[in-house]
Amino acid sequence: MASCNVGGIIPGGREGVKQEAIPHCASLPGQMTIDAVETALTEWLKEEGHTPRSVTSLVGDVSPRRYFRVTLEADIVAIAAAYPEPLIPACHRFGETTELLASAAVRTPKILSTDPQGRFMLLEDLGPTTLFDATLSWPERLPYYRDAVEIVGRIQRLPPKRVAELNPALDRALLERELTQTWEVFLLPRALLPDPGLRRQVEALFAGLCRDLGEAPRVPCHRDFMVRNLVPGGDGTVAVLDHQDLRLGPISYDLASLLNDSLFAPEAVEREILEWAGITDPIPYRKAAVQRAFKAVGTFAAFALRGSTRRLPLIPGTLEQGLRQLEQLPEGHDLASPLRQALHTELPDG
Repeated sequence: MASCNVGGIIPGGREGVKQEAIPHCASLPGQMTIDAVETALTEWLKEEGHTPRSVTSLVGDVSPRRYFRVTLEADIVAIAAAYPEPLIPACHRFGETTELLASAAVRTPKILSTDPQGRFMLLEDLGPTTLFDATLSWPERLPYYRDAVEIVGRIQRLPPKRVAELNPALDRALLERELTQTWEVFLLPRALLPDPGLRRQVEALFAGLCRDLGEAPRVPCHRDFMVRNLVPGGDGTVAVLDHQDLRLGPISYDLASLLNDSLFAPEAVEREILEWAGITDPIPYRKAAVQRAFKAVGTFAAFALRGSTRRLPLIPGTLEQGLRQLEQLPEGHDLASPLRQALHTELPDG
């Protein structure tokens, strides 16, 4: 793979990218520095009757929301989330979706305390290791994937009307906007599709996928149900993180996210997991998988342009996964090979 210099801005290749946190005092426009957030958080904890012994900023991407690991009295360790003014509604939604998921027996971090103004939330610390980070063989991962598939089913059975009140649906327009970002921050800046004919074909393909997914039955979905948002427990179950974006979306979307974002199962394992999920026609799943993979590439590239490069090493494998799924779609089979050739500098070596 050539150096992943997204938009000509981010230096370093797959082997050379530094995986690091945003600098300690960094801030986004209209947002307090980490130091100022930490001071305000410490004051809030004291108001809540806690005695914070340590407050450590956690590595994040570039969301204005900040996370901290805090050690309280009696060596209690918890996670604190700090929400800047524009994201206060997300804090309140996190509380609502926590209650809603609990009603479906979906394990999430317990909320220990919430600022009524929505600035801070104190959460149960489930540990630093997600299903993506865990060093496991595929046979060892399978119990967690089985539980994740069951959780997808429980989420889909939530009351649709209640879910629809929380967030706008993951409809055709939103699916298209996600892929627009991939064009704007990755494909076009790197001039990866110089052939106008191929570009038009890919544009038409993406539009068709989003149309078909937008017309598919909508069910409650997590929207970001991937391995970096799942925490494995010692009993073969997973807890679910980052669920405030719960909304109605394509019926295949959460399963596609689980299997096509960051960690990719061997094809035999993928088939087994699809069988667990009762998938008899894999075509809608594969359409969602292509959209999700190319959407994720755009997300990783956008993070890099905004200062967080630690997801850049995920781009080659994610592109490869998207192409693998595309090859298995009737409308994508003939396009996959020329697209693979156009993207060859960004794919895994060998």
